[in-house]
Amino acid sequence: MMDPTTDNAGSSGGARSALESLRTEISKAVVGQDPAVTGLVVALLCRGHVLLEGVPGVAKTLLVRALAASLELDTKRVQFTPDLMPSDVTGSLVYDARSTEFSFQPGPVFTNLLLADEINRTPPKTQSSLLEAMEERQVTVDGTPRPLPEPFLVAATQNPVEYEGTYPLPEAQLDRFLLKLTVPLPSRQDEIDVLTRHADGFNPRDLRAAGVRPVAGPEDLEAARAAVAKTAVSPEITAYVVDVCRATRESPSLTLGVSPRGATALLSAARAWAWLTGRDYVIPDDVKALALPALRHRVQLRPEAEMEGVTADSVITAILAHVPVPR
Repeated sequence: MMDPTTDNAGSSGGARSALESLRTEISKAVVGQDPAVTGLVVALLCRGHVLLEGVPGVAKTLLVRALAASLELDTKRVQFTPDLMPSDVTGSLVYDARSTEFSFQPGPVFTNLLLADEINRTPPKTQSSLLEAMEERQVTVDGTPRPLPEPFLVAATQNPVEYEGTYPLPEAQLDRFLLKLTVPLPSRQDEIDVLTRHADGFNPRDLRAAGVRPVAGPEDLEAARAAVAKTAVSPEITAYVVDVCRATRESPSLTLGVSPRGATALLSAARAWAWLTGRDYVIPDDVKALALPALRHRVQLRPEAEMEGVTADSVITAILAHVPVPR
């Protein structure tokens, strides 16, 4: 999908080429799942966070680990469990008997790429410990704010909410994620490829042995973000994004529509996608391409609609089909 040859600007083209290489490196460990890989790249460009949802065993964690191995960024992982405490994520004050003073011990959130594994298997109190970090890029402990490293990205995985032992993420927490990406079961051919790799000795716990190498760093990311910021957005596209999001608030199938933050997220994601595909301006198709991952977690179905088999994706798809598209 991304073509680094379509951009003539040197630094911009080099940054796009580096991000294209991310996809190649990740494919050494993960078969298929191209939409999820693309979504992770878009989130990096938008300074956003990503929630990956899928049944156990579809390579959600491996996907994020492969992304981390392809980037020259500091990475930490937190396994969210029912007994995890907020301080286990953010850090805490620890008493030093020698100095008779309390010193701050940073938690794993102080990193560039945080893998929050199975985030919905811990209670809401601990889930909410990430709210300030995701929105303000800082952590406040004992009244003192402490800035997080830049760049900072939370890539969280979760199992579907109907699975045993899961806690639904609060709406405020969900709204902090730029994109919610679904990781489906692989196709028959992809599953054959997965088993073939394992039969040939692939070890998902040793990505270096699989040939995954860092191919992009902070300077590539900053160059890419600067290029995305110059991608033109016409007033017609802005109005189109607003109309799509306002339509969710008027849908009879929803009790909760998309907030202005959601509209901003959709526009940012569409802008990044336009740049990745080699254009310096956004078109309606860019908005449509990112509408589902940018909006599906920001709406809430009415119980009666849910009982009838209506899904958030189907409501958003219907809205996209009815909202007039600018020329």
